[in-house]
Amino acid sequence: MSERVRSLVALSATHRTAGLDERAAFTVPAGGAEAFYAAAREAGLAEAVLLATCNRLEAYGVGDEAAALHVRAALIKATGAAPAVLDQHLRPVPGLAAVEHLFAVVSGLESQMVGEVEIAGQVKDAYADALARGMTGPVLNRVFQRAFQAGAWARTHTGISQGQVSLGNVAVELAQRVFGSLDEARVLVLGTGDVGRQVVQALVSRGAAQVSVASRTFDNARALAEEFAGSSLTLADALRQAHAHDVIVGCATVERALLDVGALRETVARRQGRPLLLVDLGVPRNFDVAARALEGAYLSDLDDLAAVSNANLKARLAEVDRARAALAEKAARVWGAANHQASPEA
Repeated sequence: MSERVRSLVALSATHRTAGLDERAAFTVPAGGAEAFYAAAREAGLAEAVLLATCNRLEAYGVGDEAAALHVRAALIKATGAAPAVLDQHLRPVPGLAAVEHLFAVVSGLESQMVGEVEIAGQVKDAYADALARGMTGPVLNRVFQRAFQAGAWARTHTGISQGQVSLGNVAVELAQRVFGSLDEARVLVLGTGDVGRQVVQALVSRGAAQVSVASRTFDNARALAEEFAGSSLTLADALRQAHAHDVIVGCATVERALLDVGALRETVARRQGRPLLLVDLGVPRNFDVAARALEGAYLSDLDDLAAVSNANLKARLAEVDRARAALAEKAARVWGAANHQASPEA
């Protein structure tokens, strides 16, 4: 046990190490998780967990003294990224520091929007996937389970999540800054995954009455729209009718932009002077970044939303520092228990 614990390592590439467009180069495509775990097994890693979100590529591994190299190789397989590109952004986090890092991640302290709530569920899903594949064991089971407990403690006993920070809520707050009340605004949401659902739910809760949902899979769009009394479109129809909407929120998984600068220029022209707000929550981007130069179009991406979300961060810095200190103590106890086969509560 102690030998394995000494070889615990995390490799992390996030908004802290890579810009938005750079992060697009190492997203995990369909089938990427299978490639990661196949490579991890082949390399002889005893345990491994892959965590991939729009702002984060991380993997936690347990193995011999070359565990970090094995995790890196598995991440290259998962993403298809050139090793030299990935190496520019990956940061190794060994041993106790990896435990502290995971605790902070689950708590939202390492998120681009500090205190965001989605990350805890994303980590739980990643851990459950690894567990189902038989890729976790005594080290990562203990560390991840204690991380979930620590994250729940931090959100309950500190003010780090004050205001229920989430992509959906911040995207809607941004739309309200531009249009004021959303009662009359026509809103189009592209994508029906977790983020798309959060956006639709936030829109409806803030009074948006004209919400349309589009997806490559029309049944998904119809199901989400019906749940929140909205309307549904095929993705092709939605893009053709983009000019009829005041706000377009892009949260689809794409390989290239759904609306390039030419399509956006035509969309803006057809709106005859009415402003168009584009909120791009995608990595890779859903909308061509050149839209920033178009008069009448206002484009915000994940970096912009993080700035909005963190505008009041100074008021919460004391809570963030208090949470980090408490989580570091909890991580040290978990690490010590794993090393010495003790089992004190975290």
